[in-house]
Amino acid sequence: MAVWDRISSLWKGNEAQFDSGSAATNSIELTKRHPVVSLTKQGADSGSLRVNLSWRMRTSDIGGRQKDSGSFLTRPLRFFQPDVVQAHTQGVVNVDLDLGCLYELKDGAKGVVQPLGGFFGDMNAPPYVKLSGDDRFGAPSGETIFINLDHREEIARLLVFVYIYDQTPAFDRTHAVVTLYPSNGPRIEIELDERAPQARSCAVLSIENAKEGLVVRREVKFVYGFQAELDRLYGWGLQWGRGYKTKA
Repeated sequence: MAVWDRISSLWKGNEAQFDSGSAATNSIELTKRHPVVSLTKQGADSGSLRVNLSWRMRTSDIGGRQKDSGSFLTRPLRFFQPDVVQAHTQGVVNVDLDLGCLYELKDGAKGVVQPLGGFFGDMNAPPYVKLSGDDRFGAPSGETIFINLDHREEIARLLVFVYIYDQTPAFDRTHAVVTLYPSNGPRIEIELDERAPQARSCAVLSIENAKEGLVVRREVKFVYGFQAELDRLYGWGLQWGRGYKTKA
């Protein structure tokens, strides 16, 4: 049997192991062309809304495998093996992506939930937004914010953002995804797929309590400063000072 015939038979034998696409029906991707989805219309405006940030380094930045013709002929099966994707290391680039949320309540209260400064929020009291913790190492679970939508009538608007804390700007070297897991209906995904190599912060999505209910809108606006610049961009009106994290 020729080499290519052997590869073809192996490929066909493994077809069942690949995703057939059925999982795609369980997710909604917000894009520039389709940036808005209503939580109320899909019956997901109550309970706990989980917002997760996950990311990995792009393979092109960690010396992706060269698939030359010689290596294909000598080790053909290696051609179909996926690239090993690693989290950031000191040898590549030191990136600490953080997840945060600006909030405004109906009574006029405003503030931020974020790791910097230890503003982790509260799930059962204002602002009804809580950060689960601070992932500094690119763990698969990432960082997660929980929003208590049982108190949606007290929430005016939220702005979920991601920023790089005190390290080299490297949004263009990471593949970051923010995923919303509502209490009902499909998950909602937003990829930070635009190139902004010098940016330090990104407004990812907004949640507004509008007349028609709770609406999620894709933002994906990169800025070259930090939270104060996002504040000015969206008119929050908070006072900002330099903050620091405790050492891990």
